[in-house]
Amino acid sequence: MSTNVGTIDRVLRIIVGAALIAWALGYLPGIAPSPWGWIGVVPILTALVGYCPAYSILGISSCGRRA
Repeated sequence: MSTNVGTIDRVLRIIVGAALIAWALGYLPGIAPSPWGWIGVVPILTALVGYCPAYSILGISSCGRRA
C-alpha cells in the first residue's frame, strides 16, 4: 500500500471532513444536524493515512511525480 494522496489533497480532505462532522454535530448555524455528516470520518482517515482505496481502483494519484 503506497501513498496516493498528495499534500494539497490531504489538506482539502481534512477541511471537508471537519465540515461534515461539524454538520453532524450541529455546529453549523442555520443548518440542521444530520447523521449523514459522519461520512466526514472517511476523508479525514484517508488524509491521515495518505492512501485512498478509490484512487487505487481508478489508478489515480494526487502525489507529485516521482523522479
